Amino acid sequence: MAIFSRTLDLFCRFVIIVAGVALVGLVLMMGWMVFGRYVLNATPTWVERAATLSILCIALPVAAVGVRERFHLAVLGFRESLPMQVQRWIAVGCDTLVGFFGLMMMIHSQELVEMVWNFRIPLLGISQGWTYVPLMVCGGLITLFAIEQVLLDILRKEGPEQRGIKAAFLE
Repeated sequence: MAIFSRTLDLFCRFVIIVAGVALVGLVLMMGWMVFGRYVLNATPTWVERAATLSILCIALPVAAVGVRERFHLAVLGFRESLPMQVQRWIAVGCDTLVGFFGLMMMIHSQELVEMVWNFRIPLLGISQGWTYVPLMVCGGLITLFAIEQVLLDILRKEGPEQRGIKAAFLE
């Protein structure tokens, strides 16, 4: 379990690095657009579409990291009022549903990628499929991270979410 969690740690770091690079690229693109519009009086038309792709590359995979790090939206008041064993199985059920959602997201977005791969984004000259690749990656990561959460929910001695992932097995 520790090896699996460490591997997913590397995935998380990679996702955060890619999102950071995409964010820097997004800032540079927006700066170029403003410079082009107000200084050169010629707005670069490709920037808006490239910025949209950058936002997808930032938001979707980082949302998957949120599933692992548990910084996503959760309402835990009801669950935490229940006995610890019941909390554990409710957490397992919720994490299983999240994993199933991620799997379906990955499968169906792969179908979207395949369906539109031959179409080009006019302003960028790249495949329209790249619009949906971040969604597919997000679904795959959510599935992996949910599997880890289910395993941790089952194997932890204390109840669910009493300690973070890193504290649970990586100390």
